[in-house]
Amino acid sequence: MLVGLIVNPIAGMGGRVGLKGTDGEAYREALRRGARPVAPGRTLRFLEAWLAAGSGAELVVAPGAMGSDYASRIVPGGFKVVGTLRGPETTAEDTRRIAGEMADMGVGLIVFVGGDGTARDVASAVDAEVPVLGVPSGVKMYSSVFAVNPEAAARIAAAFARGEAGLRDAEVLDIDEEAYRRGELRIRLYGYVKTPYLEGLVQAGKEPSSGIGDEEENKEAVARFFLEHLYEPCTLYILGPGTTVKAVADALGVEKTLLGVDAVHSGVLVGRDLDERGILKLLDAYPRAKLVVTPIGGQGFLFGRGNHQISPQVIRRVGRGNIVVVATRHKMRGIRVLRVDTGDPALDEELKGYIRVLVDYGEIRMVKIV
Repeated sequence: MLVGLIVNPIAGMGGRVGLKGTDGEAYREALRRGARPVAPGRTLRFLEAWLAAGSGAELVVAPGAMGSDYASRIVPGGFKVVGTLRGPETTAEDTRRIAGEMADMGVGLIVFVGGDGTARDVASAVDAEVPVLGVPSGVKMYSSVFAVNPEAAARIAAAFARGEAGLRDAEVLDIDEEAYRRGELRIRLYGYVKTPYLEGLVQAGKEPSSGIGDEEENKEAVARFFLEHLYEPCTLYILGPGTTVKAVADALGVEKTLLGVDAVHSGVLVGRDLDERGILKLLDAYPRAKLVVTPIGGQGFLFGRGNHQISPQVIRRVGRGNIVVVATRHKMRGIRVLRVDTGDPALDEELKGYIRVLVDYGEIRMVKIV
């Protein structure tokens, strides 16, 4: 089997600097804020695991920063280069064109490194004719075409190449990034692709909050219990994205950035829509701190999906024992286990194990991070 690899080298750069994506002008803004590339490291992790998996497949890659730069470091001489780049900076058109060329040459699977925007570009080029698998590297990854991390993607791709993994239909979802930057979450279904599947290694698509009356009451009950029994004065609370965390902020009497990361100390909002650097500065000023986060609906991710500002350095500074997880009963019905994909494999291992999840007033469940 021929397996194609296409890398979006700028995917995910906006996350740690507090942007909600890296499309269009957001890429320039990410550079101005000092953002560093994410996709190269994720690609190298995939290729190392791919080589170790022994797929027996032949790897074909996009040129330069879209593939061959990384393959030459991990599998020298063990790949072919497909296509050309039209300029010094890669574009979505490069992704679509090279994916189409790979499809025309008969690849059995296209693996891409990127986020939902890259998934849309690849899917539009192959039109469900070629199976597609995503290595997560974007700011937000709501589509169900992604593996849970780069190593899982390598295992799935290798198993598929050996005939040991089947296919399933996967949603290609994306959001309106301009609306997202304004704090509005608008998710759209762009279509379906065939994706190789191994149980526990492919993420589900994001489930939006239902917004029904019972769930809103549930959020308020969670927030009330947090305020009455878990809240500690003189502590910095770093509040992640999400409607359940917003309910906590409402109970604390502060205005929450729904899709951003904010910080509260002694009832005062001390940071709004923070990036990684801003959070670390606050941790210098207020060393006693806790993180309040909620998992992504349907996926179960606590870190690594839409909250990259809460970086490995931030998590290590706060400590696992100071992570407070809140969620509604409705959300947790669709989540069997919790996941993390921080970008630091060692930290991901440290975070594994059971953690308390506050799901209602006085109701705490023990859920495993895998």
